[in-house]
Amino acid sequence: MPKIEFVAPMMGLPDHTKYDLQPLDDNGILFSLRCEEDPDLRLILADPMSFYPDYEPVIDREMADSLGLDTEEDAAVLAVVNPGQKLEEATINLMAPVVLNHKSHRAAQAVLTGSDFPLRAPLMHD
Repeated sequence: MPKIEFVAPMMGLPDHTKYDLQPLDDNGILFSLRCEEDPDLRLILADPMSFYPDYEPVIDREMADSLGLDTEEDAAVLAVVNPGQKLEEATINLMAPVVLNHKSHRAAQAVLTGSDFPLRAPLMHD
């Protein structure tokens, strides 16, 4: 299970930067992100392109540099899932994806201001 370190805390989690990332399926679509400092804090992340194939967030150079990203292949983009009470209610945050460097295991949450990406896009959609 890779240890992930955020270069800056995620929104709403100001005191937490160290997490364990664990796959929840064999296809690399769903992940558990559990906080090392507070093990009761766990987020569900998903590969947004599995649900929105046309999703192409643009990560600025400053963030890429802070993560040590030399190529696009070094990066993974994941998005926070709000599971809701039922699967039909689940949403995915496309406005603020988590960008992860595969090699260094450093991560950051990118806020895509000025984009049309929704904060709560339906996970299950037509």
